[in-house]
Amino acid sequence: MRIGLIAGNGQFPFLVLDAARRLGHDVTIVAIEEEASPELNAAAAREPAAEIAWVSLGQLGRCIDTLRRAGATRAVMAGQVKHVKIFSGIVPDRLLLSALLRLRAKNTDALISAVAGVMRDHGIELLDSTAFLAPLLAAEGPIAARAPTAEERADLEFGWRVADHVAGLDIGQTIVVKDLAVVAVEAMEGTDAVIERAGRLAGPGTRVVKVAKPAQDMRFDVPVVGLPTLEAMRAAGATALAVDAGRTLVFDRPAFAAAADRAGIAVVGRPARPAGTDAP
Repeated sequence: MRIGLIAGNGQFPFLVLDAARRLGHDVTIVAIEEEASPELNAAAAREPAAEIAWVSLGQLGRCIDTLRRAGATRAVMAGQVKHVKIFSGIVPDRLLLSALLRLRAKNTDALISAVAGVMRDHGIELLDSTAFLAPLLAAEGPIAARAPTAEERADLEFGWRVADHVAGLDIGQTIVVKDLAVVAVEAMEGTDAVIERAGRLAGPGTRVVKVAKPAQDMRFDVPVVGLPTLEAMRAAGATALAVDAGRTLVFDRPAFAAAADRAGIAVVGRPARPAGTDAP
Protein backbone atom coordinates (compact mmCIF):
# COMPACT_ATOMS: atom_id res chain seq x y z
CA MET A 1 0.00 0.00 0.00
CA ARG A 2 1.22 3.50 -0.80
CA ILE A 3 1.24 6.06 2.02
CA GLY A 4 1.57 9.81 1.63
CA LEU A 5 3.89 11.64 4.01
CA ILE A 6 3.30 15.39 4.33
CA ALA A 7 6.58 16.56 5.85
CA GLY A 8 7.23 19.60 8.01
CA ASN A 9 10.40 20.34 9.95
CA GLY A 10 12.40 18.31 12.43
CA GLN A 11 13.06 14.60 12.87
CA PHE A 12 9.43 13.48 12.79
CA PRO A 13 9.14 12.96 8.97
CA PHE A 14 12.32 10.84 8.91
CA LEU A 15 10.99 8.58 11.65
CA VAL A 16 7.66 8.10 9.87
CA LEU A 17 9.42 7.39 6.57
CA ASP A 18 11.64 4.73 8.14
CA ALA A 19 8.76 3.14 10.05
CA ALA A 20 6.49 3.01 7.00
CA ARG A 21 9.26 1.40 4.96
CA ARG A 22 9.85 -1.23 7.65
CA LEU A 23 6.16 -2.12 7.44
CA GLY A 24 6.45 -2.60 3.70
CA HIS A 25 4.65 0.54 2.54
CA ASP A 26 5.58 2.50 -0.54
CA VAL A 27 5.88 6.19 0.38
CA THR A 28 5.27 9.43 -1.50
CA ILE A 29 6.66 12.45 0.34
CA VAL A 30 5.16 15.90 -0.05
CA ALA A 31 7.80 18.12 1.57
CA ILE A 32 6.85 21.65 2.61
CA GLU A 33 9.42 23.98 1.10
CA GLU A 34 9.34 26.50 3.94
CA GLU A 35 9.85 23.86 6.66
CA ALA A 36 11.14 20.44 5.63
CA SER A 37 14.84 19.56 5.75
CA PRO A 38 16.71 19.27 2.42
CA GLU A 39 18.11 16.02 3.84
CA LEU A 40 14.76 14.43 3.00
CA ASN A 41 15.98 14.17 -0.61
CA ALA A 42 18.77 11.82 0.44
CA ALA A 43 16.47 9.90 2.78
CA ALA A 44 13.94 9.44 -0.04
CA ALA A 45 16.65 8.13 -2.38
CA ARG A 46 17.63 5.29 -0.05
CA GLU A 47 16.23 1.88 -0.95
CA PRO A 48 13.40 1.26 -1.16
CA ALA A 49 13.26 4.66 -2.82
CA ALA A 50 10.40 7.00 -2.00
CA GLU A 51 8.92 9.55 -4.36
CA ILE A 52 9.35 13.14 -3.19
CA ALA A 53 7.84 16.43 -4.33
CA TRP A 54 8.43 19.87 -2.82
CA VAL A 55 5.46 22.21 -2.47
CA SER A 56 4.94 25.61 -0.92
CA LEU A 57 2.88 25.94 2.25
CA GLY A 58 -0.06 27.43 0.35
CA GLN A 59 -0.21 24.80 -2.41
CA LEU A 60 -2.84 22.40 -1.08
CA GLY A 61 -4.03 21.55 -4.59
CA ARG A 62 -0.55 20.55 -5.70
CA CYS A 63 -0.14 18.45 -2.55
CA ILE A 64 -3.38 16.58 -3.25
CA ASP A 65 -2.59 16.14 -6.96
CA THR A 66 0.84 14.69 -6.11
CA LEU A 67 -0.64 12.14 -3.73
CA ARG A 68 -3.49 11.17 -6.06
CA ARG A 69 -1.17 10.69 -9.05
CA ALA A 70 0.98 8.42 -6.90
CA GLY A 71 -2.05 6.36 -5.90
CA ALA A 72 -1.94 7.31 -2.21
CA THR A 73 -5.37 7.36 -0.58
CA ARG A 74 -4.04 7.70 2.98
CA ALA A 75 -1.50 10.17 4.31
CA VAL A 76 0.28 11.16 7.50
CA MET A 77 1.23 14.69 8.54
CA ALA A 78 4.58 14.64 10.33
CA GLY A 79 6.79 17.50 11.44
CA GLN A 80 6.11 20.95 12.75
CA VAL A 81 4.93 23.88 10.71
CA LYS A 82 5.56 27.00 12.76
CA HIS A 83 2.24 28.53 13.76
CA VAL A 84 3.31 32.04 12.81
CA LYS A 85 3.91 30.84 9.24
CA ILE A 86 0.45 29.31 9.02
CA PHE A 87 -1.22 32.66 9.59
CA SER A 88 1.21 35.01 7.85
CA GLY A 89 2.89 35.05 4.49
CA ILE A 90 0.88 32.23 2.89
CA VAL A 91 -0.39 32.73 -0.65
CA PRO A 92 -3.27 30.22 -0.72
CA ASP A 93 -4.26 28.37 -3.87
CA ARG A 94 -7.91 27.76 -4.72
CA LEU A 95 -8.26 24.65 -2.55
CA LEU A 96 -6.55 26.15 0.47
CA LEU A 97 -8.71 29.24 0.09
CA SER A 98 -11.77 26.99 0.19
CA ALA A 99 -10.43 25.51 3.44
CA LEU A 100 -9.86 28.96 4.91
CA LEU A 101 -13.44 29.91 4.10
CA ARG A 102 -14.60 26.99 6.28
CA LEU A 103 -12.90 28.36 9.38
CA ARG A 104 -15.03 29.29 12.34
CA ALA A 105 -11.96 30.29 14.36
CA LYS A 106 -8.49 31.36 13.29
CA ASN A 107 -6.45 28.74 15.11
CA THR A 108 -4.27 25.82 14.11
CA ASP A 109 -6.76 23.08 14.91
CA ALA A 110 -9.51 24.77 12.93
CA LEU A 111 -7.27 25.33 9.91
CA ILE A 112 -5.81 21.84 9.74
CA SER A 113 -9.22 20.26 10.36
CA ALA A 114 -10.50 22.23 7.38
CA VAL A 115 -7.51 21.09 5.30
CA ALA A 116 -8.22 17.49 6.33
CA GLY A 117 -11.81 17.94 5.18
CA VAL A 118 -10.73 19.18 1.76
CA MET A 119 -8.31 16.26 1.42
CA ARG A 120 -11.04 13.81 2.36
CA ASP A 121 -13.29 15.37 -0.28
CA HIS A 122 -10.55 14.54 -2.80
CA GLY A 123 -10.14 10.92 -1.71
CA ILE A 124 -7.24 11.22 0.74
CA GLU A 125 -7.75 10.28 4.38
CA LEU A 126 -5.37 11.61 7.02
CA LEU A 127 -4.17 8.97 9.47
CA ASP A 128 -3.05 9.60 13.04
CA SER A 129 0.45 11.02 12.86
CA THR A 130 1.51 8.36 15.40
CA ALA A 131 0.13 5.51 13.25
CA PHE A 132 3.60 4.07 12.59
CA LEU A 133 5.29 5.31 15.76
CA ALA A 134 3.35 3.78 18.65
CA PRO A 135 6.58 2.55 20.38
CA LEU A 136 7.70 6.20 20.69
CA LEU A 137 4.67 7.28 22.73
CA ALA A 138 5.52 8.23 26.31
CA ALA A 139 4.87 5.62 28.97
CA GLU A 140 3.31 6.28 32.36
CA GLY A 141 5.60 7.12 35.27
CA PRO A 142 9.31 8.07 35.28
CA ILE A 143 10.90 8.24 31.83
CA ALA A 144 14.37 9.14 33.13
CA ALA A 145 16.18 7.72 36.17
CA ARG A 146 15.25 10.43 38.64
CA ALA A 147 11.67 10.73 39.81
CA PRO A 148 10.32 14.20 40.69
CA THR A 149 10.87 15.44 44.23
CA ALA A 150 7.87 16.33 46.40
CA GLU A 151 8.30 20.01 45.49
CA GLU A 152 8.57 19.24 41.79
CA ARG A 153 5.57 16.94 41.96
CA ALA A 154 3.50 19.71 43.57
CA ASP A 155 4.50 22.11 40.78
CA LEU A 156 3.71 19.54 38.09
CA GLU A 157 0.29 18.74 39.51
CA PHE A 158 -0.47 22.46 39.73
CA GLY A 159 0.82 22.88 36.19
CA TRP A 160 -1.36 20.08 34.84
CA ARG A 161 -4.52 21.79 36.07
CA VAL A 162 -3.57 25.05 34.37
CA ALA A 163 -2.13 23.49 31.21
CA ASP A 164 -5.26 21.43 30.56
CA HIS A 165 -7.36 24.59 30.51
CA VAL A 166 -4.86 26.50 28.34
CA ALA A 167 -4.62 23.61 25.85
CA GLY A 168 -8.41 23.32 25.82
CA LEU A 169 -8.55 26.91 24.59
CA ASP A 170 -6.02 26.03 21.83
CA ILE A 171 -3.59 28.67 23.09
CA GLY A 172 -0.63 26.35 23.59
CA GLN A 173 0.27 22.98 25.03
CA THR A 174 3.20 23.92 27.27
CA ILE A 175 3.37 25.98 30.44
CA VAL A 176 6.27 26.61 32.81
CA VAL A 177 5.71 26.91 36.56
CA LYS A 178 7.76 27.56 39.69
CA ASP A 179 6.71 27.49 43.34
CA LEU A 180 3.04 26.95 42.39
CA ALA A 181 3.00 30.00 40.13
CA VAL A 182 2.69 30.16 36.35
CA VAL A 183 5.85 31.68 34.88
CA ALA A 184 5.18 31.40 31.13
CA VAL A 185 2.49 30.12 28.78
CA GLU A 186 3.19 28.92 25.25
CA ALA A 187 1.45 30.69 22.41
CA MET A 188 2.82 30.65 18.83
CA GLU A 189 6.52 30.70 19.75
CA GLY A 190 6.89 26.98 20.49
CA THR A 191 8.06 24.88 23.42
CA ASP A 192 11.78 25.67 23.42
CA ALA A 193 11.16 29.41 23.21
CA VAL A 194 8.73 29.42 26.14
CA ILE A 195 11.20 27.42 28.26
CA GLU A 196 13.95 29.93 27.46
CA ARG A 197 11.64 32.86 28.27
CA ALA A 198 10.67 31.28 31.61
CA GLY A 199 14.35 30.91 32.51
CA ARG A 200 14.89 34.63 31.90
CA LEU A 201 11.86 35.53 34.00
CA ALA A 202 12.22 33.19 36.97
CA GLY A 203 15.75 31.80 36.90
CA PRO A 204 16.65 28.17 37.74
CA GLY A 205 14.17 25.81 39.34
CA THR A 206 11.30 25.99 36.87
CA ARG A 207 9.23 22.95 35.86
CA VAL A 208 7.82 22.29 32.39
CA VAL A 209 4.40 20.77 31.73
CA LYS A 210 3.47 19.72 28.18
CA VAL A 211 0.00 18.28 27.64
CA ALA A 212 -2.22 17.03 24.86
CA LYS A 213 -5.36 18.99 24.14
CA PRO A 214 -8.53 17.74 25.85
CA ALA A 215 -9.87 16.60 22.48
CA GLN A 216 -6.46 16.00 20.91
CA ASP A 217 -6.74 15.14 17.23
CA MET A 218 -3.90 12.65 16.80
CA ARG A 219 -3.71 13.42 13.08
CA PHE A 220 -1.80 16.64 13.71
CA ASP A 221 -0.10 18.85 16.30
CA VAL A 222 0.66 15.87 18.57
CA PRO A 223 2.94 16.87 21.49
CA VAL A 224 6.59 15.98 20.88
CA VAL A 225 9.66 16.14 23.13
CA GLY A 226 13.24 15.29 22.31
CA LEU A 227 16.84 16.26 22.88
CA PRO A 228 16.27 19.94 21.95
CA THR A 229 13.61 20.12 24.69
CA LEU A 230 16.09 18.89 27.28
CA GLU A 231 18.80 21.24 26.03
CA ALA A 232 16.43 24.21 26.35
CA MET A 233 15.56 23.06 29.88
CA ARG A 234 19.21 22.59 30.85
CA ALA A 235 20.09 26.06 29.58
CA ALA A 236 17.16 27.61 31.48
CA GLY A 237 17.78 25.69 34.70
CA ALA A 238 14.45 23.82 34.53
CA THR A 239 14.50 20.70 36.71
CA ALA A 240 11.44 18.62 35.77
CA LEU A 241 9.33 17.82 32.73
CA ALA A 242 5.87 16.23 32.61
CA VAL A 243 4.18 14.92 29.46
CA ASP A 244 0.97 13.01 28.76
CA ALA A 245 1.52 9.26 28.52
CA GLY A 246 0.13 7.69 25.37
CA ARG A 247 -0.33 11.06 23.65
CA THR A 248 3.21 12.49 23.53
CA LEU A 249 5.99 11.30 21.23
CA VAL A 250 9.44 10.97 22.80
CA PHE A 251 12.13 11.05 20.10
CA ASP A 252 15.46 9.23 20.55
CA ARG A 253 14.20 7.66 23.78
CA PRO A 254 17.48 6.04 24.96
CA ALA A 255 19.49 9.20 24.21
CA PHE A 256 16.68 11.32 25.65
CA ALA A 257 16.71 9.42 28.97
CA ALA A 258 20.50 9.51 29.13
CA ALA A 259 20.58 13.27 28.47
CA ALA A 260 17.95 13.85 31.16
CA ASP A 261 20.03 11.84 33.62
CA ARG A 262 23.18 13.81 32.81
CA ALA A 263 21.33 17.09 33.33
CA GLY A 264 19.60 15.87 36.50
CA ILE A 265 16.18 16.49 34.95
CA ALA A 266 13.22 14.43 36.15
CA VAL A 267 10.85 13.36 33.35
CA VAL A 268 7.47 11.78 34.03
CA GLY A 269 4.53 10.59 31.95
CA ARG A 270 1.14 11.50 33.36
CA PRO A 271 -1.21 8.49 33.29
CA ALA A 272 -3.91 8.55 30.66
CA ARG A 273 -7.26 9.77 31.95
CA PRO A 274 -10.77 8.72 30.93
CA ALA A 275 -12.27 10.73 28.08
CA GLY A 276 -13.81 13.97 29.24
CA THR A 277 -11.62 14.38 32.33
CA ASP A 278 -8.72 16.31 30.82
CA ALA A 279 -9.81 19.73 31.98
CA PRO A 280 -10.96 19.72 35.61
